[in-house]
Amino acid sequence: MPRLAPLSAAVATCCLALPVLAQNTTSGELPEVNIVSTRADLQGVAGSASEGIVTSKQLRTRPLLRAGDLMESVPGLVATQHAGEGKANQYFLRGFNLDHGTDFATYVDGVPVNLPTHGHGQGYTDLYFLIPELVDSVQYRKGPYYAEEGDFAAAGAARLRTVRRLPAPLGLLEVGGGHYRRALAAGSFGAGNGDLLLAAEQGHDDGPWTVAQHLRKTNLVGRYSQGSTDNGWSVGVTHYEARWISTDQIPQRAVDAGSLGRYDSLDPTSGGRTRRTGLTAEWAQSAGARKTRVNLWALRYSFDLFSNFSYATRGCDAEPLPPQCNSSTALDQFEQVDRRTALGLSASHSEPAQWAGLDTVWTVGTDLRRDHIGEVGLYDTQARARLATVRSDRVRLDALGLWGQADLQLTPRLRGIAGLRWDQRRIDVNSSVAANSGHERAAIFSPKASLVYTLSERADLYANWGRGFHSNDARGTVIRVDPRDGVTPVDRATPLVRATGYEVGTRQKWSPQLSTTAALWALNLDSELLFVGDAGTTEPSRPSRRTGIELTANWRPASSWEIDADVSLSRPRFRDADPAGNRIPGALDRVITLGATWASGPWTLGARLRHFGPSALIEDNAIRGAGSTLVNVKAAWRINRQTEISLDLFNLFNRQVNDISYAYASRLPGEPAFNDSTTAPTTHFHPSLPRTARVALKVYF
Repeated sequence: MPRLAPLSAAVATCCLALPVLAQNTTSGELPEVNIVSTRADLQGVAGSASEGIVTSKQLRTRPLLRAGDLMESVPGLVATQHAGEGKANQYFLRGFNLDHGTDFATYVDGVPVNLPTHGHGQGYTDLYFLIPELVDSVQYRKGPYYAEEGDFAAAGAARLRTVRRLPAPLGLLEVGGGHYRRALAAGSFGAGNGDLLLAAEQGHDDGPWTVAQHLRKTNLVGRYSQGSTDNGWSVGVTHYEARWISTDQIPQRAVDAGSLGRYDSLDPTSGGRTRRTGLTAEWAQSAGARKTRVNLWALRYSFDLFSNFSYATRGCDAEPLPPQCNSSTALDQFEQVDRRTALGLSASHSEPAQWAGLDTVWTVGTDLRRDHIGEVGLYDTQARARLATVRSDRVRLDALGLWGQADLQLTPRLRGIAGLRWDQRRIDVNSSVAANSGHERAAIFSPKASLVYTLSERADLYANWGRGFHSNDARGTVIRVDPRDGVTPVDRATPLVRATGYEVGTRQKWSPQLSTTAALWALNLDSELLFVGDAGTTEPSRPSRRTGIELTANWRPASSWEIDADVSLSRPRFRDADPAGNRIPGALDRVITLGATWASGPWTLGARLRHFGPSALIEDNAIRGAGSTLVNVKAAWRINRQTEISLDLFNLFNRQVNDISYAYASRLPGEPAFNDSTTAPTTHFHPSLPRTARVALKVYF
């Protein structure tokens, strides 16, 4: 087991010496975005009530269990984990179980994070390569109302921006329960006419699990930049690698019977390893409303994941059962593999002009990427040894998007925003199952329109409509037969799936200390077929409609206090009639968050409450997942100008709640033979951590 000294030494020897985009308005100059709190003031700037910017002031005071928890700064978004740390988070937003990112687009410094046709899940979004101390802001947008946002952005998008320069080099050592260890070294140095930022992070975590998860991860960052985010350029490299033992969800029935504890595992060999190396280059130039930005990026990526969700069903479908069906050896493990190289470019240009006598800002842009996936595979395994190939594919995926937007000042109080986006996919799949090889091409238009009415300097009204989409796994778009038997016909997935969104809202600044937003929204998703990576085939998903209301508030009652609150209520339903029911399994109906920060002198205290309500786990609502309420706190004491010590407490009240619940059929040793069509679904869950403390020492040099 690694000790703290080797961790810190590795980081030190590895590295030490160690802006925010606002939407255009239609006058010749952009109004200044006033950032005096944890959320940017977008009054008179935003295009909807459900967009915003969370600043580093809040990000620094949030207790963070993992890097992906930064996403919970987006109001109404829940980030959880259903397996071992090291695997991408599970996300929920606006009545979506987003899995690992299927309908929510995420970018870091302009580079897309979602991976299409991924071995584990479409749009896989792994943010473990982020170093939280380097994240400067999170810009979020919800709904398909923005021409700039393309694939995976039906529910919304988040754009994370990292710092270009640190004010002083820093070193951090952090320890906590479950043999948690983390060491970070980072700093910026003048080089020529610019700044060189270097950072290295190494961590280890066993967690509270009976089978230690033994997470080991390393992050390296190098970035050289000149100028600013809006007028300058930068080039950078990131490298991330990790390996871990999975703590997959377990059946509630076994815990109720006393044969399993909440933190036990049914397959101690499940787990994974991943590696990600990225290269980026960014150039930007701006003068008032005239803005140009270009991003280039390249990615080398590998991923292996061993999972077991049903435990002992393989070969256990008829009496008499063979001996292995009732042994302690887990039978149902499978491996998912992803090996790829990806290249991409995005560019945009904004230009003020007069059109039909109206002040207008025109914006045009493009984004393109090519994914060369050398292997995306699914294998039956046992104790990480391969038993059989379900399917192994080579995929080339080309994606092209073109978009344009006009921001028009229709009257002194009324703005209109009209956008149009066109996307194309070219797919080439070479499969180990010959019948499932093939080519596909698809394109889709996505129009957008918004109106913004300024009631006063302190109140804006919004009306938004837009069409968006998400892509489906390339393998599902050309599939013909079930890869397990090579004979049974299966339906193909729709390559690009339409989403249509509607929203009305308001943004109100009641005083310099209090601001609120409110949004009433609806989102329709067309009938589709989804590729299921765990099975290597497709399954039908019905047309759906989600409606909801969101409320946010930010209040500074005194100079040392700041309070923010968010309420998100959703009604997710299938639109068609089906005797099975119309509930969307796993979709959260209610999310409430409350945060408070107090800062005075050398002390900073932050506390956050997150609640999500009970939810349907199957279509007829007969099985429901329990709700969850957690309180996390952070306290920091600045001993002097160079030294700070902090304490994070997660699950302050030690509540026995779950990160996530599912309902599906499984079999344990000693249970009757498994039948896929008649074995009843039951609840499976992944528990939240018990009360866990972490202490960090940060030193600035």
